[in-house]
Formats: sequence, structure tokens, C-alpha cells
Amino acid sequence: MLDRNKHLLSRLSAMSSADPSKQRPRLFKSKQLENLTLFSPAAFVVTWAILLPALMWIGWGAAGPVEAVALVVLGLLVWSLFEYAMHRYLFHWSRDWRPLQWFVFLIHGNHHANPNDPLRNLMPPVVSLPIAGLVWSGCVALIGAPGTWLFLGFISGYVAYDMLHFACHQLPMRGRMAAALKRHHMRHHHVDEHGNYAILGIFWDRVFRTRIVSLKA
Repeated sequence: MLDRNKHLLSRLSAMSSADPSKQRPRLFKSKQLENLTLFSPAAFVVTWAILLPALMWIGWGAAGPVEAVALVVLGLLVWSLFEYAMHRYLFHWSRDWRPLQWFVFLIHGNHHANPNDPLRNLMPPVVSLPIAGLVWSGCVALIGAPGTWLFLGFISGYVAYDMLHFACHQLPMRGRMAAALKRHHMRHHHVDEHGNYAILGIFWDRVFRTRIVSLKA
């Protein structure tokens, strides 16, 4: 099994050496709209390096230290389950209806068509920020001002998820834990897309029995 895993990772490393921009599916005829679907890792880091501390500043004083930490941890846990459910039920929603097929390809199918494109391994802000705003509003509506800390945990989970997803496709990820995380996601892409849905909280695939245990497609 270990030799097979090493072979899988080495084969994927060789595949990533090809220029992914030449294989990038075009999603919109409009160049302006098409550019909105691309997001560089540098822009991602700058965006969230500003927004996450800003959220902490906004939430400061809305909850005591213990409550704030508890809400952040709860938000992280909620994100991990949301991530699994979103990937399994929305990103891989399959129906014989052309508008739905186009929508699923737009939000995720294009990634499976060209998984190593560094400009499409991260969710662009034109999508992530409006959704984040809705989730933040929901958290505050649910528990009041301390909801900002719940949202901070949730959105921090998203940022960690997206960074890990980028690393799985773009970095060698050596080391026991890093290699295990990458292997888990690569099996989703290259063995069976109907399994290994989680990226950050991979324990959910064990809980819901969707972990890929065989390397046979």
C-alpha cells in the first residue's frame, strides 16, 4: 500500500509540471467576468490578512475571553462540517438538467477538469465575500454581537481550508501529516470523486463512511 501511495503522489507531481493555464476551461465569454474567476495566492493572503484582524477588532468587547474562544472553536467545527456537506452535496450535485449542470461546472466542475490551475485553486472574492457577509449576518442575528466571534471561527476555517486545498495541488507537502492530507484529497481527484470530500476535517469522511479505502477507480 505504501508503494502505491508513493507512486500516486509521484505521478501527480509529474502531472503538475504541465502548464495548467493552457488547459484552463473558459467559463465566460466576457473577459472581465472571466478575470473575476481567477485569484492569485498572493491576493488571497493579502485579502484575509486584512479581513481576519478587522473581524477581531470589530468583535472586541462583544464577548469575554472564554466565550470568544469557545465561539471561535465552535465556528471552526461548524465550518468543518459545512465544508464536507458543501463539497459532497452541492459541488457534486448531479441532475439531468442543463442549467444545474452548468452551475455545478461553474462552481466546482471546472476545478476537476483542470485541478492544478493555481489561479483557480482558491475561491475568488466575488464569491467568497458575499457568502461570508450572509453567514456573518446570520451569526449576529442568531446570538447578537458575539456572533462575530462565531463567524470569525467559521471564516478562519474557510481560510485554512482554502490554503490547504491550494497546498494539496501546488506544493509537495512532505512530512507524515501533510502527505496524508494531500493523499486524501488527491484520491478524491484521481481515484473516486464520490469520496474523500473533506479537506480540512478529514475525520468526517470516516464518520459518514465516504473515505476511499481502495486505490482502484
